Amino acid sequence: MLGPSDIYHFSKSGMVPSTARRSRWRAMARGIIRRSQQMNSLTDEELTAAGRKLRWEAKAGTALDKLLPEAYALVRQSSRRVLNMEHFEVQVMGAIALFEGHIAEMQTGEGKTLTATMPSFLRALPGQGSHVITVNDYLAERDCDTMGPVHRKLGLTVGRILEPMEPDERRENYAMDVTYGTSKEMGFDFLRDRLRMGASPEDGGPSLRKFVRTLRGGEEPVQRGHYFALIDEADSILIDEARTPLIIGLTQPNDPGTVNLFRWSNRATFQLQPREDYVYEPERRSAWLTDAGCRKVVLMSKPSLMNSMDTERIYTQVEKALTAKHAFEKDRDYVIVDEKVMIVDEGTGRIMDGRKWQDGLHQAIEAKELVPITAATGEAARITVQSFFRNYTNLCGMTGTAIPARRELKKTYKLKVTRVPTNKRCVRKGLPVRTFKGQEAKRVAISDAVEKLIKAGRSVLVGTPSVEASEALAAVFTEHGIQSQILNARYHEQEAEIVKEAGHAGKVTIATNMAGRGTDVILDGDVRKAGGLHVIATEMHSSKRIDRQLIGRCARQGDPGSYQFFLSMEDELLRCREPKEVRRKERLAIGNKAGETSRSWHRYFKKIQRFLEKTHRKQRKSLLKQERHRLEQYENMGLDPYLELTES
Repeated sequence: MLGPSDIYHFSKSGMVPSTARRSRWRAMARGIIRRSQQMNSLTDEELTAAGRKLRWEAKAGTALDKLLPEAYALVRQSSRRVLNMEHFEVQVMGAIALFEGHIAEMQTGEGKTLTATMPSFLRALPGQGSHVITVNDYLAERDCDTMGPVHRKLGLTVGRILEPMEPDERRENYAMDVTYGTSKEMGFDFLRDRLRMGASPEDGGPSLRKFVRTLRGGEEPVQRGHYFALIDEADSILIDEARTPLIIGLTQPNDPGTVNLFRWSNRATFQLQPREDYVYEPERRSAWLTDAGCRKVVLMSKPSLMNSMDTERIYTQVEKALTAKHAFEKDRDYVIVDEKVMIVDEGTGRIMDGRKWQDGLHQAIEAKELVPITAATGEAARITVQSFFRNYTNLCGMTGTAIPARRELKKTYKLKVTRVPTNKRCVRKGLPVRTFKGQEAKRVAISDAVEKLIKAGRSVLVGTPSVEASEALAAVFTEHGIQSQILNARYHEQEAEIVKEAGHAGKVTIATNMAGRGTDVILDGDVRKAGGLHVIATEMHSSKRIDRQLIGRCARQGDPGSYQFFLSMEDELLRCREPKEVRRKERLAIGNKAGETSRSWHRYFKKIQRFLEKTHRKQRKSLLKQERHRLEQYENMGLDPYLELTES
């Protein structure tokens, strides 16, 4: 289980910069701060002129590392005037690490957003574009609105890429000197540009010809190149999101027979017996028909519209329906909005609008939920996260949780991970882990703990793994007379207001991972005196890094704060194991009258978490291997490796 020591202290072997590099950065940072202080006497017009002068020098060919001290000093001075915030010495050190192409591990609350202004300004000077990439639209818009004026005061233009934007608006924002956006939007824009440039209306079948004509319309590409990208929450984007490739779907309208297949396959699952007719593998989230199951499926009565379908296609869709039934749950993996199945991302807790599961799985879930079946999608274009970011000439990133993923980041992206010291000593306190036999006992115990914290004048953030879990806990709180605010995928529009209120005395916020990365809870003075924000983690996630991000919402920038884990033998983490194994463990877990078991059980949870981390790592490795093979094949054939121009 996570404790205070293993969150903030690691072996030094290969994880920190050399003494010489650290000394060099610190000396450079102190010089930059002195130079910035000398600029206090400059007028605003003189400051803007100094920024433009640097830009001319960069465009004239002066090396950016020569301009770094002056550029960083200007940004620090601009920030002082615009935001009333000055970069600390350690933030300047982090900014130097970013310019030199590192992943900077800066603890939560250390001001990564402000740190990013320095390298993004310096890399924007040559006029080739500087992309600052965040994990969601909310943070992209927030960071652009907050930090944009710092760049504008120095003569740069600033834009942002948000999901609803039309191509002309996107093109205009990409033309800005500094552009904020998400990896998903920028990746899809890259693919759409490839389709605009590379696909001919005569290629492929009728669906693709129509699709390309729609994209083209005489348009130029919206992006102008990939010179520099600074990735906020780098481990989330480069590691967690890298298991799923970015795919532009090619709509393949459903004929009546196909719709019948989806509906019939869902009904067929109720006639199949586990182990006898099919095998479900929780760790792979996949179901497979046995020989007996195949025979049973063949003999089942079917609608006449399915008579012409080959048996293999029917088998495959029944397996997808079984996977939808056992591996995917409403309000955990997806939500229903206006009779549409919307995917929820585990890492961020947000709705992934416009995204669909492939190969009939999405339609299987729609059939399961009895909502309208949407059109299946083929692939018009695809790219993995790994391949997309390797297109950038200069790449760097920052996060609070890079060290555990340092080997993968080095191997996949050739990026070194460097820890940056904190500005103030962290005073976060970890309370002992508590484990319970069941969810009900755990939720009652959480309610009791929250009541005591409210009386003590603390504010409380309760982290849950899914929409369903957050709403179930809120119902228990209501029964115990505790008022709470829910922040999950259903309430994303109220996110800014909910986060703003979360630091008030007696405030209880129940949140999915939407309140994880990038969320800054500002504390009232009274809450700070009472001990700060207390974070309750109601479950462990599939990655220790996600747990650390939740814990990192408290005790930021030297503030007081504490956290505690509450676990149960019915937690979602254990659903990746065979039900028989979990039931056996439940029988062995002896609880007291309140249903609480020995703390030693958290070792079992750690084992499951390590198993999932290893599984996901293998998936990313396999995806990267497939992508490399595909790129090599396309290159040998002289084709664009990102376009799929075949009509299935």
